[in-house]
Amino acid sequence: MSDDDRDEPDLEHDDEPDEPEAEAAPEGHRGGLSFFAGFALGALLGVGAALLFAPARGAVTRKRLRRRLRSLRADAAGRLGDARDAAEREFRRQRRRLRRHLPER
Repeated sequence: MSDDDRDEPDLEHDDEPDEPEAEAAPEGHRGGLSFFAGFALGALLGVGAALLFAPARGAVTRKRLRRRLRSLRADAAGRLGDARDAAEREFRRQRRRLRRHLPER
């Protein structure tokens, strides 16, 4: 950079932008969405590869998949129920805590 370049004002970087900048999504939101999309894509590719390289006949593989999906669904339902119960317990606990700190009506 020459001395002449340093003396001229930088017109490319105004203090006031001409147009308002669009607000970007929060970083955590984009990261979570990207993770989920990558996870879903990986799962689909994995299922496709497993079906292509499965050693059993199609009917047998489908039966095993149905059995496994039922097991996963039951496991997910159980975990969801546990999470719901924990959330309800925490809600009740926080409500009791809040009532102790609020004045009586």
